[in-house]
Amino acid sequence: GGTMWLPSALLLLILPGCLSLRGPVSVCGRESESVSVQCHYDSGWETHKKWWCRGAQWASCRILVQTQGSEREESGARVSITDDQRNHSFTVTMQELRQDDTDTYWCGIENPGANLRTQIKVTVAPKRGETRGTAARERKPPGPGEGCLPRGLSAVGHGEGSTHPRTHYVLLVFLKVPFLLGLVGAVLWLE
Repeated sequence: GGTMWLPSALLLLILPGCLSLRGPVSVCGRESESVSVQCHYDSGWETHKKWWCRGAQWASCRILVQTQGSEREESGARVSITDDQRNHSFTVTMQELRQDDTDTYWCGIENPGANLRTQIKVTVAPKRGETRGTAARERKPPGPGEGCLPRGLSAVGHGEGSTHPRTHYVLLVFLKVPFLLGLVGAVLWLE
């Protein structure tokens, strides 16, 4: 009777390993140029389909391109995806960027039951030197989401479906270790 809770307790222990897709919080490219986004995944997801999806809501986003579970490059309209299974990452390249490409996108991995995903904001800035009809001296500095940060300043973060290493450590110390000690104690006490 006392072993019914064991499967759900073991699920708690392995759950952080399932939430294993990471990508940049945001990327920025310039109009008519291209931008590449790299998403990293943990071992075990190599042969699963990976995709690039557009839309603010995960449930209703539109898949623009997806792999077939192999390393072969797949292409869609101005977008391609390649899975580097040895290095556990896939790269999406958006080409001939337009300002209306600015949106919320998702890196996703097919997983029966609950697909893995991480949200990425893509911003397309005007071409270099373009003033959009305003004299350069009158042009305001770009507001949030208008301009591109210099390369290297784009923060890499953790999206939905991923865990931060510190979160995993806190879970380990405050949940997993006491739970395992209690589990071992209960098994020894029952015997």
